[in-house]
Amino acid sequence: MRLLYSLAISLYALGVRCAAIFNTKASQMRAGWKNWDKRFPKELLNGKRIAWFHASSLGEFEQARPVMETFRLRHPEYKVVLTFFSPSGYEVRKNYDGADIVCYLPPDTRRNARRLMQLMHPDIALFVKYDFWFNYLEALNRRKTPTYLFSAIFRPSQYFFKWYGTWFARQLQCYRHIFVQNDESRKLLSNIRISRCSIAGDTRFDRVNDIAQQAKRFPPIEQFIGNSPVLMAGSSWEPDEENILRFVEKYGKPLKIILAPHQIGESHLQHIEKMFAPDHCVRFSQIDRPDADPTLSQRQVLVIDNIGMLSSLYRYATVAYIGGGFGRGIHNTLEAAVFGCPVCFGPNYHKFQEARELIGCGGAKSYNTPGELIEILAKWFDDDTSRHNAAEACDRYMKSHLGATQTIIETLETR
Repeated sequence: MRLLYSLAISLYALGVRCAAIFNTKASQMRAGWKNWDKRFPKELLNGKRIAWFHASSLGEFEQARPVMETFRLRHPEYKVVLTFFSPSGYEVRKNYDGADIVCYLPPDTRRNARRLMQLMHPDIALFVKYDFWFNYLEALNRRKTPTYLFSAIFRPSQYFFKWYGTWFARQLQCYRHIFVQNDESRKLLSNIRISRCSIAGDTRFDRVNDIAQQAKRFPPIEQFIGNSPVLMAGSSWEPDEENILRFVEKYGKPLKIILAPHQIGESHLQHIEKMFAPDHCVRFSQIDRPDADPTLSQRQVLVIDNIGMLSSLYRYATVAYIGGGFGRGIHNTLEAAVFGCPVCFGPNYHKFQEARELIGCGGAKSYNTPGELIEILAKWFDDDTSRHNAAEACDRYMKSHLGATQTIIETLETR
């Protein structure tokens, strides 16, 4: 099985190098792999204690960040190495100043694993959620490096729990401890005789709480809102925007719409403006100027035409809408819920535990048809009691899930 696994990794790496000819992400990954072993300067690492954090992509980095920053604060004697698998993580966070070295993780071959151990000499290794690289795990295990997995979540559909998954399941023994998000994950691991695990929760709750505490204010947006109720739509896609338009047309009462689309290319921005009517829309870049026409703030729909504001924008929401529910899956619901506002999204949410739990506690609702969305949003905007009950449910839910970072750090320090 190990031979087949290593062969699959080699074929994958070859596929990335071939795809790099015409695919931007593959090209970025190939460039990141090139001369990767030159990115570990001896003068920085030699004689130092090394903490290695690995995140698959940007979302996993956000889960790693509170643990990484707390660890570094409490243990300044360590140098921190942060690796990414995906360009969507590395290209955004390659200049992250919370780590001493940030780079791509080279393909998980036995040769690369041995070489990385020689260069890094990690004293502790921490992986986030579900990135399982078995040659690296074996190399760490041979060195007796304490290795941990946190914010992990397991499902019965994963190969560890299939008839052919014995070899993969055995590799999980390389972890000194696995911190899982829920009891289902703990039970699944117990069924395959993985006992070194405990429920710590999801560090994303700590991260979004930190973000909310530091949320920026945007005076031009506050002027745009005035005293109006606000529907804040984050990471919206075209089906989401079409359904929001139907709600606006049917509802007919004064409110402001803030749209932060997932895609901010010029063609999509123009499509939004055409859909909602150009004289009803204004872009953030148009009002965020000293010489901005004050009448622009009187329009109904504000379109966010940049990246990086979304997590702070939810502070202005009366009701939040999370996009992606008519595609591969909804985006981050916690960034909205942490501000204590009701959350709504489309039907493709079932693989997200927090979305299911928010629905269960009354803080969120899902819909399938435009008519259902109109009914949900109209009730929240018109019925103060209903909206406040949902908002309080979100607030209670978020507060009850804080503390995973502290649990993980305290456990690390006692082992």
